[in-house]
Amino acid sequence: MEMKVATASQMRELDRRATEEFGIPSLLLMENAGLQAVLEMDRSFPRLSTSRVAIACGKGNNGGDGLVVARHLFDRGTAVEVFLLAKRSEIKGDARTNLEIVKRLKIPIHEVTTSHDLQAIRAAVGSADLIVDALLGTGSTGAAKGLLAEGIDLLNQSGRPIVALDIPSGLSSDEGGVPGPSINATLTITFGLPKRGLVLFPAASWAGRVAIVDIGLPRQLLSDASLEVSLLEPKEAAGAFQPRAPDAHKGTYGHVLVLAGSPGKTGAAAMCALSALRIGAGLVTLGVPESLNDVMEAKLTEVMTEPLPETRERTVALAAWGKILTLMEGKRALAIGPGLSNHPETSELVRELVSTVRVPMVVDADGINALAPKLEALAKAAAPLILTPHPGELSRLLGISREEVAQNRIPIAQKVATSFRVHVVLKGGRTLVVDPDGRVAINMTGNPGMATGGTGDVLTGLIAGLLAQGVNPGLAARAGVYLHGVAGDLAAEVVGQEAMLASDVMAQVPDAIRRLKAGS
Repeated sequence: MEMKVATASQMRELDRRATEEFGIPSLLLMENAGLQAVLEMDRSFPRLSTSRVAIACGKGNNGGDGLVVARHLFDRGTAVEVFLLAKRSEIKGDARTNLEIVKRLKIPIHEVTTSHDLQAIRAAVGSADLIVDALLGTGSTGAAKGLLAEGIDLLNQSGRPIVALDIPSGLSSDEGGVPGPSINATLTITFGLPKRGLVLFPAASWAGRVAIVDIGLPRQLLSDASLEVSLLEPKEAAGAFQPRAPDAHKGTYGHVLVLAGSPGKTGAAAMCALSALRIGAGLVTLGVPESLNDVMEAKLTEVMTEPLPETRERTVALAAWGKILTLMEGKRALAIGPGLSNHPETSELVRELVSTVRVPMVVDADGINALAPKLEALAKAAAPLILTPHPGELSRLLGISREEVAQNRIPIAQKVATSFRVHVVLKGGRTLVVDPDGRVAINMTGNPGMATGGTGDVLTGLIAGLLAQGVNPGLAARAGVYLHGVAGDLAAEVVGQEAMLASDVMAQVPDAIRRLKAGS
């Protein structure tokens, strides 16, 4: 079963349905959450039974989870203290039931309702071996304020390891932002499904190691179609690589046409073309401005090159349109954009090709920039289209700020994909792959060392190479992104993140494919 990723409201709906449709009491779900959290803590902290644990609880259900944790730790003989950042009278529902149990067990409970109270418990919190954060969970929106913000700061300043229940308090559950003071967790134990804020940066950096625990929600709820976001799984990516027939020939695995390159940017064209071969395409032809053809002939051995009419600035000219259509005969995929330039005539050519070519296309970099002035070209696309922007390119495409894209990556990428019926690969830490129906896959492979020039060109070639082999566009995008990240992780092992080059990533593609197919 694929691992879905939920928003706070989606999880609340799953909890409601578990109770109303399946008859699972909400109190039982809270009990399961607390018990499973303790079991995970026991696995993560071998000395838990002899530790002193401070549990910071809010007034909501997250605080109720913390009270269940307190009880189970206490029953195991662990020294536990509860710090309640609310009045006892404010605790309601299932959390209230667990508060009454904790009181009857005579577990120490410190009511903290003022800044003075907070300062009074500073020493007690700082002397704990471990802290449990059960202040806010997924129930909060916006930045933490007042006493809760002060409490978050106090826990962070303690210098002690912090276990967050469900999500570190203060983080956004639904996006990757950090709206205000937030718990910097060592371990986050999340219930049922991961929340978006636990897998999207920068919020994910505050979660520490994330453990997903089963709290008894029915399987059919966890895989419900209304949950449109999931993690990109290796098993799915591996499906793009089928056994090769013993009588196969180069034509069996397709021919890619790459349109790329301009003066000073021949490397982008070369890496894109070579990457399409590396992932298994049978043939690749690179179309470049005619004055650059000799350079590319010398630079590339396995890739065929085709000189195209050029502008005075030595970029591909609009006059190349007819020749390109002829070149497209027999091709199964087109990659367009890496290093192509933003020359007005070249940009017009891109738009014409998008509305004319009838094979699947990957459009990247300057190809995406060419579409920005006339978005109607996207709506006229004659074939399946995969856009691979980074946030800056997507911001230019839509005429919005890069910050707006960064703060709303999932909904903005979904809007583009569904509005124009295209596949969108929004690159960055935790790259998103969005299908035209709005389904989102979050990629967990890759590392910061890949933030270097040329890695996007490699990705474009990988996706195009899969398209040429007959892989459907959605799977080609997801498998290309996953494999790209694996290759980057392997490159980091060899050269380190700081020294990594795009060519290092490309060099690791063969090993990445072997590992993916082997299931490692």
